[in-house]
Amino acid sequence: MDRNMIKSIFSILQVCVLCCLMFLYGSVNASAAVERLSVKGTFLVNEKGEKVVLKGVSMGWHNWWPRFYNASAVKTLKEQWNCTLIRAAMGVEPEGAYLSNPEKALKCVTAVADAAIANDMYVIIDWHSHGLHTEEAKEFFSQITARYKGVPNVIYEIFNEPVKDTWADVKKYSEDVIACIRAVDKEALILVGTPHWDQDVHLAADDPIKNVHNIMYTLHFYAATHKTSLRERADYALEKGLLLFVSECAGMEASGDGNIDLQEWNKWQVWMKEHAVSWAAWSIADKDETCSMLYPSAPDTGWKSEDLKEWGRIVKEVLLVK
Repeated sequence: MDRNMIKSIFSILQVCVLCCLMFLYGSVNASAAVERLSVKGTFLVNEKGEKVVLKGVSMGWHNWWPRFYNASAVKTLKEQWNCTLIRAAMGVEPEGAYLSNPEKALKCVTAVADAAIANDMYVIIDWHSHGLHTEEAKEFFSQITARYKGVPNVIYEIFNEPVKDTWADVKKYSEDVIACIRAVDKEALILVGTPHWDQDVHLAADDPIKNVHNIMYTLHFYAATHKTSLRERADYALEKGLLLFVSECAGMEASGDGNIDLQEWNKWQVWMKEHAVSWAAWSIADKDETCSMLYPSAPDTGWKSEDLKEWGRIVKEVLLVK
């Protein structure tokens, strides 16, 4: 049996497993307290046409920090952190992530999404990949959209951070995946990745996806690395009419480690406020690095001040300012 046939059989089995899991999990009803979001000009708006800015946090990779993917943690983030948004970062490529263990991935993602809906929050279901996996992504989003069809809380992020792929390749991939989502849900908000870790938004601005509504493009920044030049690039994209959503950001270096640059983080906060850009801070995890908000000794939920590292305290403080 040649490799192509083995790959085809494996793909078919993955689809069968995914369909069975979605059948077991069933569908979810919409929350009456959460409005359908849409895009107008370069802004995210509610059903009345008023600007909306979502603020919250991103979970760490589900395959490494599954213990935080629980309903109680989501409730803590809503009630104690004032989050209106949570991002479920479903790892795709690493060992134990979606491609090798879809059952675990779906269990984690749906636990967070269902809890967000129950707590009247918005949730990003994030295909947390650094490379193209077109067929697998199409299969996943076709099925997960069927589960959350018509639920206004759910936002689909179809490509976390393209690293080596060109905008032409990312654009084609995005068009294919968007078509799968739109075949099920005509109105769901969709986030499209941009090249070079979601920093080359100018490329998407010069050649945006056409004839598709309710899509936004992701911009990621780590404030100690990404400063004025990236804000200027983002300004250019906005001026060209591109709709931006900061689905991942933090205050330290792009590695996720190093010192927090509070001055630059505050500049980004001002910029996002001025442009009504929604954001999610990275990440609810307990890794020994600056960007992980929790200590390894922290419980799975209900974190106290002593459970939070410096970055966690900074993010929580910003979120609590209404």
